[in-house]
Amino acid sequence: QVQLVESGGGLVQAGGSLRLSCAASGRIFSINAMEWYRQAPGKQRELVARSTNDGTTNYADSVKGRFTIARDNAKNTAYLQMNSLKPDDTAVYYCRFSVRNKILTATYTNYWGQGTQVTVSS
Repeated sequence: QVQLVESGGGLVQAGGSLRLSCAASGRIFSINAMEWYRQAPGKQRELVARSTNDGTTNYADSVKGRFTIARDNAKNTAYLQMNSLKPDDTAVYYCRFSVRNKILTATYTNYWGQGTQVTVSS
């Protein structure tokens, strides 16, 4: 099994910054995709940012130029640097990793973090 633990959420004023972290532990051979999602009350969960092991990154249009995803493969950790925050960024943020558990078995399993609340006041 793999566990993802998130941290870094909180309350911030519009225009401020936060940095989220997501650290994985357990049976991990490698991690391909590291992703951040968010879900606001009454809205569906949306993909915010994605990083894959080939170096590709993708961002939702709503956060381009403001959010940056980074990864530390040695620590099995992903980060989401959020700058110029807006009230519309208020949501629970979830990380999701695509994890290969075994050396000789090339299958991947998705694991979710527990979520961390980000609240941006106007």
